[in-house]
This record gives sequence, C-alpha cells and structure tokens, in this order.
Amino acid sequence: MEYFHGSNVPSCSRNLFSGFYMAIAMIRRSRFRPISGTRVLPLSALHFRPTPPNPLYHLTSNTPVRNRGGGLHGVTTGGRIIMHVDMDSFFASIEVRRDPSLAGRPVIVGADPKGGAGRGVVSTCSYEARRYGVHSGMPISRAFDLCPHGVYLPVNRPLYVRVSEEIMAILSQHAGRIEQVSIDEAYLDVSDAGSFPAAKALAAAIKQEIREETGLTCSVGVAPGKAVAKIASDYQKPDGLTVVCPDEVAEFLAPLPVEKIPGIGKKAGESLRQMGVRTIGDVAARDIQEIVARLGRPGVRVHRLARGIDDGEVQGREGCKSVSRETTFEADTADPSILAGTLAELADAVAEILAADGLRCRTVTVKVRYRGFDTHTRSRTLPRFTADPGVIRRAASALLLPFLNGTDVRLLGVRLSTLEGGRTQQASIDEFLS
Repeated sequence: MEYFHGSNVPSCSRNLFSGFYMAIAMIRRSRFRPISGTRVLPLSALHFRPTPPNPLYHLTSNTPVRNRGGGLHGVTTGGRIIMHVDMDSFFASIEVRRDPSLAGRPVIVGADPKGGAGRGVVSTCSYEARRYGVHSGMPISRAFDLCPHGVYLPVNRPLYVRVSEEIMAILSQHAGRIEQVSIDEAYLDVSDAGSFPAAKALAAAIKQEIREETGLTCSVGVAPGKAVAKIASDYQKPDGLTVVCPDEVAEFLAPLPVEKIPGIGKKAGESLRQMGVRTIGDVAARDIQEIVARLGRPGVRVHRLARGIDDGEVQGREGCKSVSRETTFEADTADPSILAGTLAELADAVAEILAADGLRCRTVTVKVRYRGFDTHTRSRTLPRFTADPGVIRRAASALLLPFLNGTDVRLLGVRLSTLEGGRTQQASIDEFLS
C-alpha cells in the first residue's frame, strides 16, 4: 500500500513559509539574471539515465561495523538521525505467514474480483503479483486481467491491526520518540544513537527482532530527515536497509525519479517531465518559481525536499489534533463504486487508528483531488464525539456524494479532527493541502 506523510506545520505557518521562499526566489530572479547567451546546465546532466545501483547505498548485513578498538565505528554527527520503518507487502505477507502454502505465489488482497467483473480496488499485493503489473490502488478488475491465476483474498483488518500493534511495540522499545503514520510504517527519532553507523547497527537489530518475533520483513531507511528516510526505506525493498549520511543526501537524491518525492504521483510527474524535469536533481536545479508555477503551492515543499531540506519533526504520541489518510489512484477514475469502496477503506483505516489511541472525533473531512492539483474538501461536524467506524464511514460517504459528478478523481482522503481523549498532538498521515 502507498501511504503519504503529513505536514507537521500548521496551515498558517505553511503559508508564511511558502510566501517567504517565493519572495526570496523573486528577488533572486530580478537581481541575478543569467548573462545573455549563457547556458545553465541542470544538475541532472551530470548523471546517467537510467540510474545504475549506487554503490554508496547497499544492503547491509545485521553485523555492526566495528573499529580496531572494538567499539562501533563512526563519527558523531551532532544532528538529527531519523529512521523510517516500512513493512514489506504487509497485508499479503501476513496472509502468507498464516498460510505458508501461499509462499511464492501472487497474493492479492482487496475486493472480490468476481472473475474480472468485480468492483473495488487492490489494497496490497505480494511482490510476486507486482511482477505482473499489479499495484495497490489498482481497480480489482484490472488486476484480474493482469493476473487471473493470482490468489485473491479479502481484507482481514482485525488480524492486520493485531500484528501492527506487535510491531509498533517493538519499535517503541528502541526510540524515545516514534510517529506511527499508518498501519505498517513509522518514523523513529534515533538521534540519541550518536552517529549514523550506530543508527545503522540499531536498524539492523530492529529488522532482526521484527523478523524473529513476527516472521515478517521490513525495509528501513536512515537519514537526517523524514522525507529522505522514507525514500531510503523504499530504495532496496524488500528487506532492505539504506543509510544516507548528511553529506550524501544530494548525491543520493539527484538521480532518482521525481516520483520518489513523497506526494508526487503519476500526474504531477508527467507535468514536471513536460518541462524537462525528470529527476530529483532536475527539480533542485530549477528556480523555485518554475516548480511553483507548475505544481502550485505544493511546489515550494517539493523544491525544498529535492534540495534535501526537511525540518519535519518526528511527532510523539501525545497531543494528536487530527488523524488522516489518503490514497492516489494508479489511473484517474470516475467510477462511483471504486471511489465509494476506496473511501470506505480509508474511513475504516482512520477509525482503527482513532480507536487504537483511545480517541473519539467530532469532525469528518473528505478530500478529493482532480488532475492538476485541483483539490477540494468537505467537512461535517457530528452531533457527538464518536469512534464508531460505521458512523465515520457513513459521514464520509455522504460527504463524497457531491464529488461523484463524472469527473475523474486522482486522489481521495479522509481526515478525523476535533478529537478528545488519548493524545493531543499532530499525527497526520497525509498532507491536507487545500
């Protein structure tokens, strides 16, 4: 499944920062123009395409590197060290653990395909199924066309939630601050490790413990910031461990496709390619105004992340203001059954997070994004606080109805806010930019 990060900066602050950086960019453009006739090469021109595996970032073993004196080798960074842990094909892997006869077979978890006539989407699938082109968020009928011999299983959320709780309990033992952003992924602030080699050894130990305790594998990224850590965890899936030290961030990011930036999907990637921007290095080399003109306000964040600038903090479990989740469709769709089914899954997912934290909500918000980042939200305040999944699902479904107008939808999201009980700090899974 694809999950997206939340911005931990209040909307008013994001507007302030956006205005600030756009103003700086305008000053730079007005005062420092290239000499006529000169040609400025983008950073991407220094890299080959397609990008070969980078030897700096390799699959590490579970053996810590030690120096001759016997201690862990490494230089203290004095900065942040963030770890992103992402379970590998979580739902499908749990199903294989439950039924070992499924090992090595294309397992697809989601709606009933009904011989190719089914409605709904793929929740997740095994890596064997991905070889046939099946992906999460894909219409289940399309998945059946690509892989008719696959093993199709319904979503067993109670089982997945129980396993998720076991994994988060393991992670909580290894970091003072942990931010769970979905049922199968979390950020850990491991700055107390003191160095990136020490954090690498800790990540290897966590991977081993999860494997021994649950029989599942995960991929881990370690970096100075959350966004780069997330990109790193995806770099060598499945069962990977990628460490990006502060002085390696630019080199690591530059050759990667722009779609690797959290929040950049197929449509935004196509829009950037139309202006000759194909890699993260291309984004970093462009003037911020060009990116904002193409993507709108989110372009400020995209440009900063492309340059390795990411000040987002790992948020602890105290003080949640909202719980949210969104999904981007592989192909834009206006099919009411697909949209309604996907929204029901999102509503159930955020309700489970709410219940796990002992919270109740009063406000339900549905977010719809059409092509071109044309984004709309609708909210409803409930008569009373609730954690009832049925109430939340019905409220979200009612909010979706006006958007079922025949226009292709690229992204759907559900957010629960005005919370009481449990924690009181931001723990948003996605970025609700309006």
